[in-house]
Amino acid sequence: MPTATITVDTQQTIGNVDPRLYGSFIEHLGRAVYNGIYEPGHPSANAQGFRSDVIAMIRELRVPIIRYPGGNFVSGYRWEDGIGPKELRPRRLELAWRTIETNQFGTDEFCQWSKEAGTDVMMAVNLGSRDGDSARDLVEYCNHPSGTYWSDLRRSHGFPEPHNIKVWCLGNEMDGNWQIGAKTAEEYGRTACEAAKMMRWVDRSIELVACGSSARGMPSFGAWEATVLDHTYEHVDYISLHAYYGNRDGDLPNYLAQSLDMDLFIESVAATADHVKAKKRSNKTMMLSFDEWNVWFHSNSQDAEIPEWETAPSQLEDRYTFEDALVVGCMLISLIKHADRVRMACLAQLVNVIAPIMTETGGQAWRQTIFYPYMHASVYGRGVALKLGVATSSYESKALGTVPWLEAVGTWNVEAGEATIFAVNRHQTEAIELTGPLAGLAGYRVVEHITMTHTDPKARNSMADPNNVRPDSNGNARVDGQTLAASIAPLSWNVIRLAKLQE
Repeated sequence: MPTATITVDTQQTIGNVDPRLYGSFIEHLGRAVYNGIYEPGHPSANAQGFRSDVIAMIRELRVPIIRYPGGNFVSGYRWEDGIGPKELRPRRLELAWRTIETNQFGTDEFCQWSKEAGTDVMMAVNLGSRDGDSARDLVEYCNHPSGTYWSDLRRSHGFPEPHNIKVWCLGNEMDGNWQIGAKTAEEYGRTACEAAKMMRWVDRSIELVACGSSARGMPSFGAWEATVLDHTYEHVDYISLHAYYGNRDGDLPNYLAQSLDMDLFIESVAATADHVKAKKRSNKTMMLSFDEWNVWFHSNSQDAEIPEWETAPSQLEDRYTFEDALVVGCMLISLIKHADRVRMACLAQLVNVIAPIMTETGGQAWRQTIFYPYMHASVYGRGVALKLGVATSSYESKALGTVPWLEAVGTWNVEAGEATIFAVNRHQTEAIELTGPLAGLAGYRVVEHITMTHTDPKARNSMADPNNVRPDSNGNARVDGQTLAASIAPLSWNVIRLAKLQE
């Protein structure tokens, strides 16, 4: 039977976990907006047309920030189309996903919706077909109090108070040839620099995210980040990362190792940013925004063609399996492990489109398998990230080399008197007997050991069977003196929650 030792020491910290590490993403794509978060006439819809059943699930996740409105969509978006009286809003050909955009839901509606959902907004601006001029106008519309054209227009639309959006993305995946208005690194760097300057001149309090490479596998990866940051380093706060993983070849051991690629991606971008910092002799350390990440391959593997020029067709509706949830859990662990540099991240996406929440148009909503590790990390993974001393046996994967059977990280919420260990056992047949000392956690005891397991790695949840894969508080973790012990079941997601006993 595999064994592992783990040392939990509150002196071995990685950094503070920014709550925005557990953000998400809503794009005008498929049924994410229309018939997802917005469905007038649905039995649960409120006066604004927002589905309250979906909002309730999002509140379970405690999502701190949501990126909007794209994604590929934003690179052809005229934000002015989505404001003002709905009967006057134009219907447009949406070129990124080849649909019809009705513009019945736009900036003001999203800001309203975000308040209902208890989350902040990360707004993306169009630097594909447009430039910094339209971006600075949008900042003025959203954030300036009154007395100017755009701020008074917002007020005339029924929003007297500014939306006060603090985080802004300077375009999306501008290195991709699929992107409307794709640019070279030099072209984008100059455009992003000038847009950042204008946007900050409107509101000096905003934070800005420059586009990094669309993926680690892009031919220009590394050189793109270096060039873009060479132009923007002193004008932005973050450089973005995007990554999606899948199991197209059915190799489960290799699939479960994909978070190691995520680790390398993060560390490579941080190293490139630090190179630019040294080159510029800057005192600022560039932080990272991993503002698109998830498992995404099921819908890409389907042969059915999606009709063009429809309104809100079903697109990219991956139906996630139990093994997908384990990979998402490993990716969350990777993000927490790099909390010193990754300050924001967005699970892409939130509803219907490669999402933890699915809806039936006119019907019910349900939680996919990936909902649960995302919820657990967001709810329990606050405070300080702990660098655990993990010693475990390993296996060899065909793509990523040596892979530990046990993946784990910890967090410590000092104020709440709580600590949490997140762990995944990659072994398909054997439990891992875990033991180790707790240093700095005197008086802490296990209050809950959540596990998520299933006999079938391909098991899914569905509208007919929404609870097929779900977690239980049936783990056996315990503290004996100052030693933690637990049995980590094969192919399992684990959340071991410890709390300080009241004196």
